[in-house]
Amino acid sequence: MCRSPMRPSAGTGPLAAQKGELLWSRRVVLRCGHYDQRVDLEAASRASRQLWDSMAKGWDARHAYFEASARPVVDVMLERLAPRSGDVVVELAAGTGMVGFAASPLVGPGGRVIVSDFAPAMVDVATRLANSLALDNVECRVLDAEHLDLPDQCADGVLCRWGYMLMPDLPAALRETRRILRPGGRLSCAVFGDPAENPWATLPMRVLRERGHVDPPQAGAPGILALADRDRLGGLLTDAGFADLRLDDVRLSWRFDSMDEYWSFLTDVAGAIATVIAGLDDTEQRSVRDELAALVAPYGSDVITLPALVVVASAL
Repeated sequence: MCRSPMRPSAGTGPLAAQKGELLWSRRVVLRCGHYDQRVDLEAASRASRQLWDSMAKGWDARHAYFEASARPVVDVMLERLAPRSGDVVVELAAGTGMVGFAASPLVGPGGRVIVSDFAPAMVDVATRLANSLALDNVECRVLDAEHLDLPDQCADGVLCRWGYMLMPDLPAALRETRRILRPGGRLSCAVFGDPAENPWATLPMRVLRERGHVDPPQAGAPGILALADRDRLGGLLTDAGFADLRLDDVRLSWRFDSMDEYWSFLTDVAGAIATVIAGLDDTEQRSVRDELAALVAPYGSDVITLPALVVVASAL
């Protein structure tokens, strides 16, 4: 998925790099909540692609889990997009393609769904799943949301679940989205909302921050909760040329049968968090895990149920 790299703490391996909240290029410079022209976006994109390629196996293994747990988000996204028979719908930062697959029957055999991601390994997974489901109107493609290899006004709708918040050059991605939409075409996207309502992400980041493995989040930087501020989200969409903005809160729960399962979720699919953890030695990983287990104890002992708040934004 088109997501930004995070800076993990020092370590070895493909996910280990320098410290910080974001797995980010060393040349990143933030100014006034957005990225300065000096940012090495190409290097950031390469690092991000490598990160999400490495996450593809975990997302593949948990495709059914995400389909069940996140279905309320998909339903609202599609309700707001309201695709019709014959429409062309593009899904950006699609990962394993769950949202685009759900749109397939709505556009019918005369329509088309382009399921895209900039991580080739994710697209490989989505292609295999689409073939297994015999979705003849679905095309899976490697596309970078910030530089879409698609013609102007080619789509009736665009979907993006949990992708925009992680993109290095979000304004560019939103402008590209607006460019490929036909007049009257609609965007329906989802981001994570209020940090206080998303302990599944904030608690592990709290532990990592308190133990000195990540820096405090920087305003305007990509991240899991980067678009939690509704005013910022609305402003970015407006600046990209969107109008008729609607925001819907959607609540869901991540259910884990054990702390081991939650920990595997974090290390296998939670790109940013996974990268930081991967940079720690075994002893420190155990310490982080134990401290996190104590924090999530109020959410269940045998079965852990962690709430999440998602904001679905739709606009013309």
